[in-house]
Amino acid sequence: MAKSKSSGRWLKEHFDDQYVKRSKEAGLRSRASYKLQEIDAKDKLLKPGSTVVDLGAAPGGWSQVAAELVGERGRVVASDILSMDPLAGVEFIQGDFTEEAVLEKILQALGDELADLVISDMAPNMSGNASIDQPAAMYLVELALDLARQVLKPGGNFLVKVFQGEGFDAYLQDMRSSFGSVVTRKPDASRARSREVYLLGKGFLRVD
Repeated sequence: MAKSKSSGRWLKEHFDDQYVKRSKEAGLRSRASYKLQEIDAKDKLLKPGSTVVDLGAAPGGWSQVAAELVGERGRVVASDILSMDPLAGVEFIQGDFTEEAVLEKILQALGDELADLVISDMAPNMSGNASIDQPAAMYLVELALDLARQVLKPGGNFLVKVFQGEGFDAYLQDMRSSFGSVVTRKPDASRARSREVYLLGKGFLRVD
């Protein structure tokens, strides 16, 4: 099957990408590892002994960074609809996060423990049709925020990938109601033409 011009451009961009090359050389699971490393270098989110929930984890780029930084005393509970090769220090739950049963498994894995940090790099399979893709992306980030509100400790943090477009401003306002501050991050490793940004909610205002 002939590749479309757009997919051909994406492949060339992908293989020419300095972050793709660096991730392979460094033994990292994906180029996305650099996004989390860059944000963490600025915001100091991942601390030794922390408990982290990683949503949309496959192939493991963020979980790999998180597990290394929280160390043996920390925990990483990761989930994705796709399979993921095992990572030391990461408990992986495979399944569709939009299904209640998968959410329950994540909650069971945490047990009575609350999380210091929830991170989400989730995105739907993009069709190229914004009227379909944007609502699907917003649905996932709304679910991620709902989980964060259930599992975060008071003062905990929430980092989520969001695509700018319809629903973004309302989502930002919703996040602000649950965190002491919300800031926007666009790491260098995020492709400049991408509509993705990362919203970071700091200081969770837990209401039980």
